[in-house]
Amino acid sequence: MRIIGIDYGDSRIGIAVSDPLGWTAQGVETINWRNNIEEPIERILQIINHYGAKKVIVGFPRNMNGTIGPRGEKTNEFIELLKSRLEDIEIIKWDERLSTVAANKTMIELGVKKSKKKQVIDQIAAVYILQGYLDAMALKD
Repeated sequence: MRIIGIDYGDSRIGIAVSDPLGWTAQGVETINWRNNIEEPIERILQIINHYGAKKVIVGFPRNMNGTIGPRGEKTNEFIELLKSRLEDIEIIKWDERLSTVAANKTMIELGVKKSKKKQVIDQIAAVYILQGYLDAMALKD
């Protein structure tokens, strides 16, 4: 079963997908958007259908003390909108604290130029979010 990972942001949404066995996460794309949330929602639905995903993991931002701030509230609104458009697809909030920090560190280590970072940072963050979920589920088995 394929699983989709999402790193939601105000202007970009990173998307990742698991392999069919649910062991590894790979980046799929970064969706750029500004005003109309319906456009990225439609693209996400296309990706879910293309891969036949039955589960979506959405990175959920919490403050370092565990509280939910304005960013978390916006993400909750996005999740509720996504839920209203999906049937029979489980949506799971996954703690994304430090996923963007880890993605930035990876890009520095790989020598990614500053001009290219915006194109891939959210996709890499989505990979970290999804891989964190996959690893946690593997430990449960």
